[in-house]
Amino acid sequence: MRHITVPQGYTSLLSIYETQKAIGLLNRLFEDKLAGALRLHRVSAPLFVAASSGLNDDLNGVERPVAFDINGVEGTAQVVHSLAKWKRLALKRYQFQVGEGLYTDMNAIRRDEELDNLHSAYVDQWDWEKIIAKEDRNLGYLHATVQSIVGALADTQYFLRTVFPQLCVLPELSTQVTFITTQELEDLYPTMTSKERENAFVKEHPVTFLTGIGGKLRSGKPHDGRAPDYDDWDLNGDLLCWDSINGQAIELSSMGIRVDPESLDRQLTLAGCDHRRELPFHKMLLEGQLPLTMGGGIGQSRVSMLLLGKAHIGEVQSSLWDEANLQACQSAGITLL
Repeated sequence: MRHITVPQGYTSLLSIYETQKAIGLLNRLFEDKLAGALRLHRVSAPLFVAASSGLNDDLNGVERPVAFDINGVEGTAQVVHSLAKWKRLALKRYQFQVGEGLYTDMNAIRRDEELDNLHSAYVDQWDWEKIIAKEDRNLGYLHATVQSIVGALADTQYFLRTVFPQLCVLPELSTQVTFITTQELEDLYPTMTSKERENAFVKEHPVTFLTGIGGKLRSGKPHDGRAPDYDDWDLNGDLLCWDSINGQAIELSSMGIRVDPESLDRQLTLAGCDHRRELPFHKMLLEGQLPLTMGGGIGQSRVSMLLLGKAHIGEVQSSLWDEANLQACQSAGITLL
């Protein structure tokens, strides 16, 4: 179980109903900003997919999906962990062109998540994906996209403060993004764990994009796990911001330029996942039948926590909690939805 941090003297800046109003406004504002900045179109997305399709996100490869049967339907359905693969197939079906993309509300259940301030069994995020040209498969294009997303977040925060002036006591989100690789971070803090490195660096650089997640570092270990069949491990990263309420780095987004046939072939072998080559999605990708894309997920509840100054993710979403979380929040006067 992760450690549950309860900030001493914490008091919510918004009442329960004000929080609900602010979440609704935040979601509408940010969706519009994000769609405009990245040329995205809103689409509907599945809550579950066929287990045999290979479309579900395997995350770190050990998480168990929620699986069930459906009356009259052959095979097993799985509640999605994310829509990383589904979005790429959808772009092909919608016949979008280079520079165009989609976004959707993604809702998932991650039953094996360790519950704490930032982690819930219920996941809600804006999932987005866009088609890119071959020459855009580089870090410069990835960094420019990150800047656009941070700009949309900053614009959303600015408007929220005009409606709820009590939020002005929170730090203003910087539009200056610090880019650093996982190897550079390990070199800076060789004796720390991955999470300790993130906290140490992001405290000094409040908006950071950490690149190169999934492959092994010189220490022989990866910074963090990443499935081998959606992000290119050399062209991906996490957007981290400093959470002044809890005094820690908070990951708002995981994103990246997606694998092409060559990088998928390499990463499947490195991850010991060659058996996936026969799944329908993977066969299409290896045969070059899917467009080159980039995309990611932006945590809706995480963004609400940061911009509304909340201490626990249960203040901005409804979920189920273990006894340790319930007692810690009750003792601190934190109201869970």
